[in-house]
Amino acid sequence: MLLTLTSALILATGVGAANANDKKTLAIVVKGLDNPFFEQINLGCQKWMSENKDSEYECLYTGPASSADEAGEVQIVDDLLTRGVAAIAISPSNAPAMANRIRQINPDVPVMTIDADFLEKDRDLRTTYLGTDNYLMGVKMAEEAMALKPSGGSVCLQLGNVAADNINARAAGFRDTIAGTKGIERLESTNGWTEIEGCPVFTNDQVDLANQQMADTFTANPDLDAFILIGGWAQFAPQAYAQVTDQVMHRLKSKDMILIAGDTLPPQTQAFRDGRSHAQVGQRPFEMGYRAPDVMIELINGKSVDDPLFTGLDVCNQSDPGFCADN
Repeated sequence: MLLTLTSALILATGVGAANANDKKTLAIVVKGLDNPFFEQINLGCQKWMSENKDSEYECLYTGPASSADEAGEVQIVDDLLTRGVAAIAISPSNAPAMANRIRQINPDVPVMTIDADFLEKDRDLRTTYLGTDNYLMGVKMAEEAMALKPSGGSVCLQLGNVAADNINARAAGFRDTIAGTKGIERLESTNGWTEIEGCPVFTNDQVDLANQQMADTFTANPDLDAFILIGGWAQFAPQAYAQVTDQVMHRLKSKDMILIAGDTLPPQTQAFRDGRSHAQVGQRPFEMGYRAPDVMIELINGKSVDDPLFTGLDVCNQSDPGFCADN
């Protein structure tokens, strides 16, 4: 049944059309179509298509319906490589599982990662990574936290999928920066910062779960000093996020508790302007989707491509709203 549903999804998202007009497929496979962050990658892919109508290639954006469907993403990649694509860019939800399948298939077309990378030990399986410097993203979050809370305090990190390399890299960047040294697995009275019991929490990329985790954490820890959304999950549901933050708005306004989040999609920049976060550290997913086809074509043509290819960050805070002021 999984194979049937996956195949139907692939056909619905463009492989059939690509075969019909004899264009070669440049596939972008994301963790889940339910995440608005990845829709920005799709918009970049579509812009490339609109500007390259005469190309022999076309950009295909696809992924499982749910970001929690790790097996579904692996199956989609398997199906695409079996059917035949010119190149593929993957944002692996479960990095070890995806790498294991790529190793088994051993495709003869270029494989790259986008948005999220393979674990370091598996990076020989892909030609390059296009996306955020995720460790640096965590560093920037820590810098914002330390500026807001110079003496430190109690903190809870909200992460995504346990096996997502990009999210784990951000957490490492945050902890290492707080500690002033690398390799810190948990903050325990580290330069004044301590991760509370029960944290980090893992959303498994589910927006509803992210908001519930926030609400539960705030209720159970009324004196919490900082909540760090390593990704933007909860903010992707503006109404639910507003309800959750309503219960602590008095603490957010006074900066008794600080809230820092990843990403700068429109509902998130609005939340920032409404005082529901103190800082946002944003990626550039549109740029990822727009650049990926050209990178894949260069790989197909045997050109040398830098590894990694970083797309930059946008930092918004109350002193300098920057990108978040009018986006």
